[in-house]
Amino acid sequence: MTLNPTQLLQTLAAFILARMSILITGAPGVGKSEIVTQAALTAQHDLIISHPAVSDPTDFKGLPWPDANKKSAGFIPFGEFDKALRATVPTIWFFDDLGQSSPAVQAACMQLFLARRVNGHILPDCVTFVAATNRRTDRAGVSGILEPVKSRFASIVELEADIDSWCNWAFQNGISATLIAFLRYRDELLSKFVPTADLTNSPCPRTWSHVSRIEALNLPQTIESTVMGGAVGDGAATEYLAFRQMVKSLVNIDAILLDPTKAAIPTRPDQLYATMVGLAGRANAQTFNRIGTYLNRVIDAQKGEFAVLCVRDAIRRDNGLLNTDTFNKLSCGPIGQLISGKVN
Repeated sequence: MTLNPTQLLQTLAAFILARMSILITGAPGVGKSEIVTQAALTAQHDLIISHPAVSDPTDFKGLPWPDANKKSAGFIPFGEFDKALRATVPTIWFFDDLGQSSPAVQAACMQLFLARRVNGHILPDCVTFVAATNRRTDRAGVSGILEPVKSRFASIVELEADIDSWCNWAFQNGISATLIAFLRYRDELLSKFVPTADLTNSPCPRTWSHVSRIEALNLPQTIESTVMGGAVGDGAATEYLAFRQMVKSLVNIDAILLDPTKAAIPTRPDQLYATMVGLAGRANAQTFNRIGTYLNRVIDAQKGEFAVLCVRDAIRRDNGLLNTDTFNKLSCGPIGQLISGKVN
């Protein structure tokens, strides 16, 4: 079963509410950990994060310790195990990179996942298990997960990258409009993970976020191209830098907002993607009417799908635009159904 990030968030919301455990698989850098964190925030649950790959079995069953008379011994919980046992409010216990852990660590977790008790310690009902792992084919150190461990999860789902979900996240997290536009145009580069023993990176949501941070450093061009190549691979970095250079030759967004009735409309798809995402990034209650005027001209130029893209991304940035006259007018126009279907 494969889910995109939006679908996974919906699934996690339902599973968390029902106190059902779930295991998420997917390529490195696709966003598994970030989505679990977001789900916990949305559900207003506390979040405990464990890393079984660097854990010992005692982390999940307690430390053997003699009692006062030294005639017997028990297991003293500590760390995340102790924190989970003491939970009194709804809590997600997240086991990140479970597949990289040793069989002994996985075996120590089995009773926790199913019986919710280990060595006399009973986990409170307010704690819900979520786990994540890379796949064996990703060369991420995953040797497999024990069959009894897998069957203790209510479901196992695979997360795949999705350009719409990523753009929604990117607009909310300060990713540059140029990078968003590039990945809109070359969406196959959003996640193109290639396992390799070489010291190189592949394009994926995580590494593209590194590119955005590198871009904000304003490094000299030769250095920037090198370190961006180190983030997403030389091929993807070269394509993005060429796209960014092309964007500089486009009609200025300020010029469109100043005179939307006369500003030029790009004819090339890559230029249109950049222009539409740039406008979406500038959309607010004051500018949306002028943007709507320009979008009507884009529609008249038989480029309605790009107008839909602009409206969709603008709404994702600012939901209040749904209540504007401009949105209502666009919705009643020739692409109204497309807009309504895409922004929901």
